[in-house]
Amino acid sequence: MSRKLPALTADTCHFWQGGAEGQLLIHFCPDCQRYFHPPSPVCPSCCSNRVGPKAVSGHGQIVSYTINYQQWNPTLDIPYVVAIVELDEQPGLRLLSNIVNCPTEQVSIGLQVRVCFERYEDIWLPLFEVQT
Repeated sequence: MSRKLPALTADTCHFWQGGAEGQLLIHFCPDCQRYFHPPSPVCPSCCSNRVGPKAVSGHGQIVSYTINYQQWNPTLDIPYVVAIVELDEQPGLRLLSNIVNCPTEQVSIGLQVRVCFERYEDIWLPLFEVQT
C-alpha cells in the first residue's frame, strides 16, 4: 500500500519513530497525569510545558470504523479499514489508524486490538491488528 508520509517535527518524531524500538510513544503530562494525542509542546489539559513521550501498552479497542472501497491511488489495496482506536491507558485517548491482518467483515466496534508497526523510510506507522 502506498502511503503519504507525515513530516517529522521535534514534537512528533517520537510518535512516528517509536516503532523502531517496538514502542508506541504518546505524549504524557506528569503534572496532571494525562496522556494526549496528537503530540504538542503544551498539555491541552493543564497547559504545562513539562510534557514528553511515554511508552504505552499499545492495546485498545475499536470505537468507530469505516471500510473504504475507493482506490484513491493505483497502488492502494482495497478494501481497507480506517478506525478510531481508544487506548487502554486512558478513557478518551484515541488514535486514527488502520486495522490490518484481519478480514474486513470481522472488524467490529469493541474489538480488542494491539499496535503493530509498518516501516516506510524513517517512519514506523502505528497500525492495529486483532489481539490474540
